[in-house]
Amino acid sequence: MWIPTEHEKYGVVIASFRGTVPYGLSLEIGDTVQILEKCDGWYRGFALKNPNIKGIFPSSYVHLKHAGVKNKGQFEMVIPTEDSVITEMTSTLRDWGTMWKQLYVRNEGDLFHRLWHIMNEVLDLRRQVLVGHLTHDRMKDVKRHITARLDWGNEQLGLDLVPRKEYAMVDPEDISITELYRLMEHRHRKKDAPAQASSHHLFVQLKSLMCSNLGEELEVVFSLFDSRENRPISERFFLRLNRNGLPKAPDKPERHCSLFVDLSSGELRRDIYITVHIIRIGRMGAGEKKNACSVQYRRPFGCAVLSIADLLTGETKDDLILKVYMCNTESEWHQIHENIIKKLNARYNLTGSNAGLAVSLQLLHGDLEQIRREYPSVFSHGVSITRKLGFSNIIMPGEMRNDLYITVERGEFEKGGKSVARNVEVAMFILDSGGRTLKDFISFGSGEPLAGEYHSFVLYHNNSPRWAELLKLPIPVDTFRGAHIRFEFRHCSTKEKGEKKLFGFSFIPLMQEDGRTLPDGTHELIVHKCEENTNLQDPTRYLKLPFSKGLLLGTSSLATKTTKESFWITSFLCSTKLTQNGDMLDLLKWRTHPDKIPGCLSKLKEIDGSEIVKFLQDTLDTLFGILDENSQKYGSKVFDSLVHIINLLQDSKFHHFKPVMDTYIESHFAGALAYRDLIKVLKWYVDRITEAERQEHIQEVLKAQEYIFKYIVQSRRLFSLATGGQHEEEFRCCIRELLLSVRFFLSQESKGAGPLSQSQAVFLSSFPAVYSELLKLFDVREVANLVQDTLGSLPTLLHVDETLQAVKLQCIGQTVESQLYTNPDSRCILLPVVLHHLHMHLRQQKDLVACARILSNVFCLSKKNSSEKSVLEEIDVIVASLLDILLRTILEITSRPQASGAATRLHFQDVTGEFVACLLSLLRQMTDRHYQQLLDSFSTKEELRDFLLQIFTVFRTLIRPEMFPKDWTVMRLVANNVIITTVLYLSDALRKNFLNENFDYKIWDSYFFLAVIFINQLCLQLEMFTPSKKKKVLEKYGDMRVTMGCEIFSMWQNLGEHKLHFIPALIGPFLEVTLIPQPDLRNVMIPIFHDMMDWEQRRSGNFKQVEAKLIDKLDSLMSEGKGDETYRELFNSILLKKIERETWRESGVSLIATVTRLMERLLDYRDCMRVGEVDGKKIGCTVSLLNFYKTELNKEEMYIRYIHKLYDLHLKAQNFTEAAYTLLLYDELLEWSDRPLREFLSYPTQTEWQRKEHLHLAIIQNFDRGKCWENGIVLCRKIAEQYESYYDYRNLSKMRMMEASLYDKIMDQQRLEPEFFRVGFYGKKFPFFLRNKEFVCRGHDYERLEAFQQRMLTEFPHAIAMQHANQPDETIFQAEAQYLQIYAVTPIPESQEVLQRDGVPDNIKSFYKVNHIWKFRYDRPFHKGPKDKENEFKSLWVERTSLFLVQSLPGISRWFEVDKREVVEMTPLENAIEVLENKNQQLKTLISQCQTRQMQNINPLTMCLNGVIDAAVNGGVSRYQEAFFVKEYILSHPEDGEKIARLRELMLEQAQILDFGLAVHEKFVPQDMRPLHKKLVDQFFMMKSSLGIQELSACLQASPVHFPNGSPRVCRNSAPASMSPDGSRVIPRRSPLSYPAINRYSSSSLSSQASAEVSNITGQSESSDEVFNMQPSPSTSSLSSTHSASPNVTSSAPSSARASPLLSDKHKHSRENACLSPRERPCSAIYPTPVEPSQRLLFNHIGDGAMPRSDPNLSAPEKAVNPTPSSWSLDSGKEARSMAESGRLLSPPVPPRPALTASPARHTAPVSPSPAGRSPLKGPGQAFTPSPVEYHSSGLLSNSPVLSGSCSSGISSLSRCSASEISGFENPVNEPSAPAPGSGSGYGAPEEPARRDSKTPPPYSVYERTVRRPVPLPHSLSIPVTPEPPALPPKPLAARPGALENGTRRTEPGPRPRPLPRKVSQL
Repeated sequence: MWIPTEHEKYGVVIASFRGTVPYGLSLEIGDTVQILEKCDGWYRGFALKNPNIKGIFPSSYVHLKHAGVKNKGQFEMVIPTEDSVITEMTSTLRDWGTMWKQLYVRNEGDLFHRLWHIMNEVLDLRRQVLVGHLTHDRMKDVKRHITARLDWGNEQLGLDLVPRKEYAMVDPEDISITELYRLMEHRHRKKDAPAQASSHHLFVQLKSLMCSNLGEELEVVFSLFDSRENRPISERFFLRLNRNGLPKAPDKPERHCSLFVDLSSGELRRDIYITVHIIRIGRMGAGEKKNACSVQYRRPFGCAVLSIADLLTGETKDDLILKVYMCNTESEWHQIHENIIKKLNARYNLTGSNAGLAVSLQLLHGDLEQIRREYPSVFSHGVSITRKLGFSNIIMPGEMRNDLYITVERGEFEKGGKSVARNVEVAMFILDSGGRTLKDFISFGSGEPLAGEYHSFVLYHNNSPRWAELLKLPIPVDTFRGAHIRFEFRHCSTKEKGEKKLFGFSFIPLMQEDGRTLPDGTHELIVHKCEENTNLQDPTRYLKLPFSKGLLLGTSSLATKTTKESFWITSFLCSTKLTQNGDMLDLLKWRTHPDKIPGCLSKLKEIDGSEIVKFLQDTLDTLFGILDENSQKYGSKVFDSLVHIINLLQDSKFHHFKPVMDTYIESHFAGALAYRDLIKVLKWYVDRITEAERQEHIQEVLKAQEYIFKYIVQSRRLFSLATGGQHEEEFRCCIRELLLSVRFFLSQESKGAGPLSQSQAVFLSSFPAVYSELLKLFDVREVANLVQDTLGSLPTLLHVDETLQAVKLQCIGQTVESQLYTNPDSRCILLPVVLHHLHMHLRQQKDLVACARILSNVFCLSKKNSSEKSVLEEIDVIVASLLDILLRTILEITSRPQASGAATRLHFQDVTGEFVACLLSLLRQMTDRHYQQLLDSFSTKEELRDFLLQIFTVFRTLIRPEMFPKDWTVMRLVANNVIITTVLYLSDALRKNFLNENFDYKIWDSYFFLAVIFINQLCLQLEMFTPSKKKKVLEKYGDMRVTMGCEIFSMWQNLGEHKLHFIPALIGPFLEVTLIPQPDLRNVMIPIFHDMMDWEQRRSGNFKQVEAKLIDKLDSLMSEGKGDETYRELFNSILLKKIERETWRESGVSLIATVTRLMERLLDYRDCMRVGEVDGKKIGCTVSLLNFYKTELNKEEMYIRYIHKLYDLHLKAQNFTEAAYTLLLYDELLEWSDRPLREFLSYPTQTEWQRKEHLHLAIIQNFDRGKCWENGIVLCRKIAEQYESYYDYRNLSKMRMMEASLYDKIMDQQRLEPEFFRVGFYGKKFPFFLRNKEFVCRGHDYERLEAFQQRMLTEFPHAIAMQHANQPDETIFQAEAQYLQIYAVTPIPESQEVLQRDGVPDNIKSFYKVNHIWKFRYDRPFHKGPKDKENEFKSLWVERTSLFLVQSLPGISRWFEVDKREVVEMTPLENAIEVLENKNQQLKTLISQCQTRQMQNINPLTMCLNGVIDAAVNGGVSRYQEAFFVKEYILSHPEDGEKIARLRELMLEQAQILDFGLAVHEKFVPQDMRPLHKKLVDQFFMMKSSLGIQELSACLQASPVHFPNGSPRVCRNSAPASMSPDGSRVIPRRSPLSYPAINRYSSSSLSSQASAEVSNITGQSESSDEVFNMQPSPSTSSLSSTHSASPNVTSSAPSSARASPLLSDKHKHSRENACLSPRERPCSAIYPTPVEPSQRLLFNHIGDGAMPRSDPNLSAPEKAVNPTPSSWSLDSGKEARSMAESGRLLSPPVPPRPALTASPARHTAPVSPSPAGRSPLKGPGQAFTPSPVEYHSSGLLSNSPVLSGSCSSGISSLSRCSASEISGFENPVNEPSAPAPGSGSGYGAPEEPARRDSKTPPPYSVYERTVRRPVPLPHSLSIPVTPEPPALPPKPLAARPGALENGTRRTEPGPRPRPLPRKVSQL
């Protein structure tokens, strides 16, 4: 049976449980669980990470932990009772764990590893805490380390700042908000600005002395030297080195490392140096022989110096090498360090051994205890401590020192009968009064044990030696008296014996006869001469002698003998027990000399403070003893002395002695009667304040009042104890009178900063310290009344000195912080006066920082939810007094402009934050009663209105993000909780007082605005929080957004008809609220829109305003990232449900549908914009949104904004043409007018004309960059017209030059032709603007199908590529996936006018082939009916699909949606015709190229001929004959007679071409290919036999050429006439058709077996790249039996179509794995263009069956099938008709010979120009030399006397394009025939225009397109209609005579007709 648990409430999972049992709860190790019930070893409960799922789990899987339960029952909450630090650690580590993994994902390796280390450290510390074996101090230390690491990690990860108190997290509900603010601020400041350490320490460790020839022991002495004052500032660190330069005692680290302690911040400057003096122990001379002398001397070795500033970087200076220098003369050894510092190089140099000192130095900061904690390694092995000289900056009480510092300075000695100066050594001994030598009281320095004697170093031959060695003598106080120091002087001989002979001595007593110690300073001692054997054991013999020359008596005979030699020392005493001051001794011994008391008291102020504090207790006893002795006589002087001592303790150097005085007062003070005198003198001073002119002494007295009162109170207590409380009333009366005098002087007013105001300030600054003393004798209320009266007497005038005002506030602040104020009884008395002064200052906006601190303290004492009556009354008082002024103050300081300085900003933040915390504290402590009293206190509605407006404004200010630092989430949540609670109270007042007739729009608007920004706060968006943080917030506060949303809805419903005032103003704010992803909030707020629509409908009959506002705000809000798909669905469903029963339902549904569709597009746009790079998806989405705003919403401003967003996207993607088209949309909206336009986007304020001009120039620039120069020319003309109309000839000139430059670029620069691809987006996972739609996309330069496919799959990484071209079915449309269907399509040019015209160069035509394209197509082959296995051409049909776009390409996007599609089926016969037309065209192109020597290699022609002839022999063309020329087919298809004739015509034409081609081939074929040529000739004969043609010789006879118009038409760049091999004339025809040579895929219809034969012969492969390298293809014939599909069919359809089941496997190309591009399609796949009848070669047995394919009477299938014209026709139509009548065949024309001389535009040598490749897929083979005929195609005429291919025949044959891509119309032009030249050996050169002299032909042609319906130009680019339309700039007509090879000249060409104007389609 399951029973609820009592104690087992909380546990941690210790083993993972999969929950496989019924109702099992899956748990992971480490999860925390809350247990609800138990039963037989099982628990039922839930994991805290997911409390909604409950289940059962084994009890053995859980480790129980102690926990407390809140709200027992259904909604109980479990709180672990473990240490709060442990709880915080656990939750924090869980949060960190998730974020830590994300750091790895984001590749933030540095933080990842650092956080990992910190987490491990925290885990280790957590274990230590959990074990529970730590001491209290250690536990505190561990918690400090834990919290420091947690705070660091939170800061690094951007988590919240945690408020802590004593290392434990603080619950904001348990403390006041002001206290919470202080905790947050303290932690924030601690985080931002680490405290500067006031104490610093230098760690020194000597490693070694590096020297080349050492060999002697050394002494090394470190010290710190102040070069500014030229004195040492520290004791010495002394250590000894062995002969190897290493420390002598390596096992004792304290001997070779030291810590120089207590350096102040002022001593860390550049002129403080570390000095190192090195003394060697050895012979007198460093170079003496070892046996010269056995005595060891201390001798100078060297010195090193380092500035401490070099260590200020904080880095450890490991193994620093200090250079060691030696002075040039030993006499300067005492100042060598100064010379090195001053860089007096002449006085020192490097030691001879180049010694270097290896040391380690580190500067440490903080007090010594902190250093011990942070650097345990420094102290763990031992380190010596080196102190500063004398006392430290702060003298601590209890510090026991008695150190005498002696510096052995110098001496002056006589020669003593020697010829040279002496080598003097000084020995020093300390002797006590009994003459015994004191052992172990001489310190050479830290790190060295104490010694009993000292020996100086020896300076060689120097009678005036200077040593300057510092020694410390730590002599005990009891030994000091009677002790003296003796110095003995010896001469050190350098002889072999090395004797040291005594020749004199000096001595000095340590204490004088009067009890004073040896005074500090330099002492010149007398050197008493003596002999070596003089007995100095008995000091009494010499102590009677004078020791100092300053004490010598002039009458002493001994003096005259001893004055010649002197010895100087300097002494300095650092003692806490002994004094050198006689006045201090006189005062302390006042009883022995009573007459000196007045003088001693007067001199007390002159005694050094350190002397006084050393004897503080003795001095105080003396003063009160004198006071007791004679208070009348000495009372005032004792009082003054006491004041001096008290104020002395205010000094920072001695403030640590205050506890000493406190202890003295409590324990040692015995002046029971002193209070009377102290009160009397103090009152006397206070009464004189207002009269005295000089108040410095009075101010000193007032400053000392705290301790004076302490003495008064303690004295009175002692008196009461002694007398049983006598004279109590008298004492109280004295105190009252004293305070009465104080109140009187405080009430005096003085203007400015006079002495009186200064005295008042001094009194107020120390007065609060008196409260605690008064409380010892008086009742709390009594003291409170005294203080209230005193503070109440302060002047309140505004002109009072500002300093006094600040001190007054400081006094009030200290009062609030005092013990007196914490008592509720006294607080109610003091609070009014405190609030009174605060109110005054806040009203004046002065001293805001102090006011904020005082208010914070006031609220800190009042805890939340305190039900004490006193607290409630206090809140009443505070609300009445301060609420209004507090609100005004916050408004004032938050509305001030903030200064830029960081310090000022911090100050502003502090003040604002404190006041805000005070306001929040007050509001949180207000109860219902307080709010009711507050609202009732307003007498009029105007006052209430002003208050509500004020508090709403303040709340809006508090919600600002900058109000608190970003990581103060705890503070923000508390503030929001208070705000929403207050708003709920105030909304009732709003409803009661400001509705109906009292309605006030402003206050309601302020309310709604506050509510909206409250809900939108970032800190309330719980969806952004971690799960644990979200759970905590919901448990503590709930979702405050929903609460406020419900309140908004409630208040809105109460408005009634006043709702109309807020429509449409509140639509935007409410919409922003509904976009928050909180379902409850959305359900509450969305119905308000229905209400708005309803009221708007009532008012105006429609809701256009609602619609407009919704649409405007949706765009801006959704672009900020708000809203989601769920919101769109919810918005739609809720509102549709709401309007079901409305009369305006239809219009409402329309509005909702519009808004929903807009949301779809905006969501798509936002999702697309999140991607980093600009891709088609971004651009397409922007286009969709732009069109939506224009067509459906008619929002012009939004439309223009998105135009510019799209423009920026295009520029970023370098789609310059599309960018120009996009900007043109805005240009079309403008007129050439002077209407002023406002500033908009990046446009300044300007006229409409100026903006349109700016746009035109920008568009022209982008058209130029996009190489769309034709469009730029149109715009140049338009803007030039404007310049001309304004007579702005300067700009007109520039514009004409720009136009001219665009023309030049058209002619001179190469343009790449893009590919076009059809893309279908199928499936519901695509964005709305793409879903289940098909588009045609304009590819990038050089982009082929594979690259395009890869790009699309990259943009849509989840899409699946479809492998067929069939239309998908409904299951694909509705699939929850993404399907992409991609294949290449062929563009159909709109207008054929330019393409059909003769004489137009290719680089002009290329523009019209790929621009302004509306129509595209692609083909798919299939078999209809039964398939003939012997001849599959009988049933091979082609499905041709035409796609029509909504806009032409290029346009504002690289892709546009397909508007409609048309599908036409081509019959097998039509397909065969197209195949033959394309193959014939290819042959003619190659022959033409070979003739004109554009080929350097004849292989392409060889392969093509081989493919056609060989395949035909093996049954290629015969397959067509079998299929279509048989009787059965002709009878069953009578309608195809004309087409059958056309097919036969093409077959015969092919035979003619092959015959002519073989003739050309024979001329150019190399010798090694002759066998192949012979084979081709033989096979051609067989082919003719199969076609029924026995002999073509008759057709090869020359015949005159007839021109229809009777006159020749000569092009400027036409090729010269050339002769065929047999002498017949050849008439070349100009055709716009270009044809590729050999394609990658099979382009023939002959057998692959035959073509493989050729491949075997030539040894070449079939790849397209090899073809480009002039290598043969396996199948190049015109027909193929094995490749059943026609070339058209095979390649024009995508690979997926070719792989469809309609085709057999043998017809599939093995390498087709993707979609085919037009370039990769076989020639037959390209659509043909119709040819005029006059250009067809008609045979007599076929009849005149030719008919133009553009005939409107043709059927639809016939129109769809546009056979390729014979653009290589051999004669005119007239000749063809005559041939048909005569019934005989004409001989083929003679192939032209290459011209030997040419115009400058043609190549005179067969040298190929540099190939300007158009496709990167081309192979590396050498490109062919293009034909000048092809390049200068604008001059080729249809009846030119030269046989040639089309304009690009020699180039496009190398590319993977097909003829249908570049086909065009040839219009027959009737011109007169040209007479034949008279000579066959010379040929005329065409006339060339001068401007095209040196132009290199482009290596590639461009495509030509078929015609689509004409589309009118847009208004923006339309050209005004004129009687005669303007033409393109006229081409030069003046012909330049070309040099003929034999001196002959060609006939001048006739005048050309004026060319028509170039047309530019819609831009």
